Amino acid sequence: MLINTKKIKGYKLNGKDGEIGKVEEFYFDDHHWTIRYLVANTGNWLADRNVLISPYALNSVNTEEEIINIDLTKKQIEDSPSLNSDKPVSRQFEETYYGYYGWPVYWDGPLIWGYYPNIVHDREKRRKFNKEEKGWDPNLRSTYDVSGHHIHALDGEIGHVEDFIIDDDTWEIRYLVVDTKNWLPGKKVLISPRWIERVSWPESAVFVNLSLEKIKESPEFTEESLLTREYETKLHGHYNRQAYWVNELIEQKHDRLKQNLEKTFK
Repeated sequence: MLINTKKIKGYKLNGKDGEIGKVEEFYFDDHHWTIRYLVANTGNWLADRNVLISPYALNSVNTEEEIINIDLTKKQIEDSPSLNSDKPVSRQFEETYYGYYGWPVYWDGPLIWGYYPNIVHDREKRRKFNKEEKGWDPNLRSTYDVSGHHIHALDGEIGHVEDFIIDDDTWEIRYLVVDTKNWLPGKKVLISPRWIERVSWPESAVFVNLSLEKIKESPEFTEESLLTREYETKLHGHYNRQAYWVNELIEQKHDRLKQNLEKTFK
């Protein structure tokens, strides 16, 4: 299911033994453009630290009741590695954090979640891998900080980042919602991170490999829009870009083949 980050900001976070807080914002990496942590506003409870919740801990998102269910207790969260609210998320903190919960680190493999295309919640289904390549260093960005970044097409500026649309299965950012009101009154459009050529973080600028005209003619996105596969197919067709689900089907097929080969030669 595809969800706007602004829509789920404020959702209650329900742990195994009660509510732990509400969704404040998100941290994502600028390599895979995938949500790595939800930042929880815990009110007066643990108010002196940032409480980060990995998608590994998320059971389900209930959009009707505006609740995200978490597979953790308050005690587990309270005893987890502490991150001061004025400190960035360091690699050292992440290693300690993932070690505490016993989750496989996401930066060790070539896929979105390390050696998996999706989050594997069941520990028994996780396999040991021989590292085929060197891991990468994640740089985490805040959705709050990146909102407002200017979008530059091949031939000029076209708008700014207003929101993010995430897939609550893989927790990838599927699209940036771009407000083009200074160029196209009232119109919002979607841009996939896969179409980004580069990002200048110091300049708060995102450069995409698309022309102004192509963006102007793209299917309009509204808050009432249903992000159906039909709409997404039309969007990718407009830009003549291969849809992300095609690549994912190939990756899943490759992963199944690899598993079968490993079982055969055990």
